[in-house]
This record gives sequence, C-alpha cells and structure tokens, in this order.
Amino acid sequence: MQLSKRGRQPGEARRGFIRTGVDIVKKEGPLALYKGLGAVVTGIIPKMAIRFTSFEWYKQLLRNKETGVISGQGLFFAGLSAGVTEAVLVVTPMEVVKIRLQAQNHSMADPLDVPKYRNAAHALYTVVREEGIGALYRGVSLTALRQGSNQAVNFTAYTYFKQWLYQWQPQYEGGNLPSYQTTFIGLVSGAMGPLSNAPIDTIKTRLQKMPAEPGTTALQRISRIAGDMFRLVFLSFSMVSRLISDNHTGKRVSTPSTRASPPVSCVSPLAKPSLSLSTSS
Repeated sequence: MQLSKRGRQPGEARRGFIRTGVDIVKKEGPLALYKGLGAVVTGIIPKMAIRFTSFEWYKQLLRNKETGVISGQGLFFAGLSAGVTEAVLVVTPMEVVKIRLQAQNHSMADPLDVPKYRNAAHALYTVVREEGIGALYRGVSLTALRQGSNQAVNFTAYTYFKQWLYQWQPQYEGGNLPSYQTTFIGLVSGAMGPLSNAPIDTIKTRLQKMPAEPGTTALQRISRIAGDMFRLVFLSFSMVSRLISDNHTGKRVSTPSTRASPPVSCVSPLAKPSLSLSTSS
C-alpha cells in the first residue's frame, strides 16, 4: 500500500490492505505476496538477538545503582536505544533489500518475466555494485527513529501493563500471569508503536524504494515526500469536510444543469424585422 501510486491520487477510491492484496494476486500472482521474504527471514534472527540483548544491557546501564530499580524514563530510553541499535546494525540494510524486491511489478508466475532483482542475495549484490555500500543505509535516520520509537513504546507499555495487572491481581505476585493476559497486553503494546510512527514508516519506505537522485540531498527528498503526503491528506480532508458541510446545510453539490436551455434565435440581429407569420384566431 505504501508503494502504490493509485491510492495516493486525489479522487481515487480508497485502497485497503485487502483490495491491495487482491490486486497484487491478480496482476503478479499469489507468490508476489511473499516478495522480500528472504530478506526478512535472514534479518529477523540477528535483529531479535540484538534487540533483546541491547535492551537488557541498556537497562543495566540506566538502572539505579543503589536500589537496582529502573524508572519509567529509564525504561523508555532503554527501549529507544535498543531500537536505534538494531536499526543501524541490521534493520536498515534489510529494509532496503526487502523494499527493492517488493517494488518490482512483475509476475512471479511467468518464467519469461525476469525482474531486475531475482532474490535477496542478488538484490544486495546489485544495489552495492550499482549504487555503493552507502545505498544500504539510505533512510537510516528514519529507520532508527521508527525502530527506536517502536521499541520505546512497546517495552514501556508492556512493562507498565504487567505492573498494573499484578497490582490488580495480587494472587499472582511472585508468579506468572495467565497466558491470555500476557498475550493481550503483548498485542496492545505491540500495536501502540506502529500507531505512533506510521507516517515515519511511509516516508522511509518511499525514500528507500528508489536510487539517490544526483544533486538532491536526503533531506530534500524527505521534505518532498512528506510534502506530497500531507498535501494529499489536506486535499482529501478538505473534500470530505466540504461534503459533510454541504449535507449538513442541505446544499446540493453543483452539477451541470440538465434543464433544457431556452431556444436560441437564429435570426441575425442585422436582419430587418419581418411580418409575423402567425395569425390570431
């Protein structure tokens, strides 16, 4: 959805993830839904290892030396630092390779339709050969901001939810919470991160999709992408607000009139007046 241009045009129908998925299957085949899977699977193991290892290390670093207790602020910054660490070491190159694979509009069911990037390893090799090693870190600042805010919100929310559940259910103090409760708070805390940084992720994806433009800095490209996004949001909001206002006040949207226009006289204004052909009865 983030790579689609049709859904970003004013006046186009909204494209949800279901409709986008159906269109991808129709045009590119069912296997197209798994584009970039190799990059994700390859990067997920080191990413998770770095995330939890660095999070525990930052927690120890930010913990109160006397009491051994970490504050909510310290917990937030530990999650933020863990997210930035994984973004720099693993996530950014993985995202660049994954997005390049996903942005190819080719049919995976047609063996004659050969894409530029055949798989994750080939995409990695091609990007480095054609654009240099720095291309793998395009959008690293936005990726670090996304991952950092993700893990900061995720770990902080999950820890506080657990504390509140233990306070509400003292019988579980010193033991484990029921699995359905930990599952629920995990789902809620996991959703809070993406909700807080979805615009950042969209800008990052569009930035990493294409090669660098000569004479254009990353900040200029980010500003242009963000400007296009929010301009379309403003136009859509204005159109919806106008429709709601017109419906509320009872106004009708102006449409071309369908009433018959009065007949146009074909008599030249320079012609002399003539006698009427009609006779009165």
